[in-house]
Amino acid sequence: MTLLTLDDLPDVNGVRVFVRADFNVPIADGAVADDARITATLPTIRELRERGALLVLASHLGRPEGEAHDELRLAPVGARLAELLGEPVASLGETAPATLPDAPVVLLENLRFDPGEEADDQGFAGRLAELADAYVDDAFGAAHRDHASVSALPELMLASGRPAVAGRLMQREVEVLSRLLRDPERPYVAVLGGAKVSDKLGVIGSLIDRVDALLVGGAMAFTLIAAEGGEIGSSLCERDRFDAVRAAKDRARDRGVLLEVPQDVVAAAEASLNAKPRTVPAAEIPRGLMGLDIGPKTVEEYARIIADAKTIFWNGPMGVFEFEPFSAGTRGVATAIAHAHAFSVVGGGDSLLAVKRAELSDAFDHLSTGGGASLEFLEGRALPGISILEDRR
Repeated sequence: MTLLTLDDLPDVNGVRVFVRADFNVPIADGAVADDARITATLPTIRELRERGALLVLASHLGRPEGEAHDELRLAPVGARLAELLGEPVASLGETAPATLPDAPVVLLENLRFDPGEEADDQGFAGRLAELADAYVDDAFGAAHRDHASVSALPELMLASGRPAVAGRLMQREVEVLSRLLRDPERPYVAVLGGAKVSDKLGVIGSLIDRVDALLVGGAMAFTLIAAEGGEIGSSLCERDRFDAVRAAKDRARDRGVLLEVPQDVVAAAEASLNAKPRTVPAAEIPRGLMGLDIGPKTVEEYARIIADAKTIFWNGPMGVFEFEPFSAGTRGVATAIAHAHAFSVVGGGDSLLAVKRAELSDAFDHLSTGGGASLEFLEGRALPGISILEDRR
């Protein structure tokens, strides 16, 4: 896939450029608590400003469901962006104002305050299209959403002869993930965690066709273990997915793909800081206990497999890492990947947070800003926010 990029933009000096960014960041006490997604799009913003463009920045924040909520306003994002950018950012109180202030950089209000955003409404997209003469999408994390600012807006821009291209972050995401799809250096190891196996059956099926080993952790592993008759106590389990996970395991075996589930787990009666953890076999969890992290034997085995890899993709924590008693598994896997002599990609908010907490961010080759988007991309799906920006010349 080849995208139109900033290199394909004509002269934008003095031109209003609409930049769809992903500023969906945590806000605490009226300030940005983690600015990683803001800093990720700074290269695009700075390049456009250096070329003399006047910017209309737009993003969603949270799930306001078409109504304004004060705690989900983007003013704190604008304040932090101004600090990082070193120039004023005018934060507006409207999602699609009739006129714009005379300012070089403006930030629209939370797009999802308008129900037209998530409805991919042509009328709302049309109002946004009136604000600029070019469109840049740098919001990979929203690329899988068929929303107005991601899908209908660039379509309208292109239909009227105005350019619509990918920003540098979007460009990099597509380049890296395309490498995992098309030409990964082998052995290629994927590590998947998280709560529900149902959320990842699609990507599991896709990865089985591409990887040499698939290492499973998190609560989703217990559905695979229980499907083979394991005793999992009160661990999370999706019994209606037994047939699907058995089929996936059979397919992995037929293709010679190593599909590993935990040998041991750290279990407790509840997930809390005061819990009393016990390490037990993953298929022999006592009644009243639930698996909340992969155990030390599993960490050791996963680390051994990871050490031989040349390409690694990781999405999803190995346990409830937010609580220290159940963080060792996720930290151990993160450390193993960081030390591997491999091209390493990590995606998903929880995984990125775990990497940041372990102070290992610089050890990964690519930190993907889109969890759901990266998984759908690796499934081979056509993502609306990417397809519209393909170079069809």
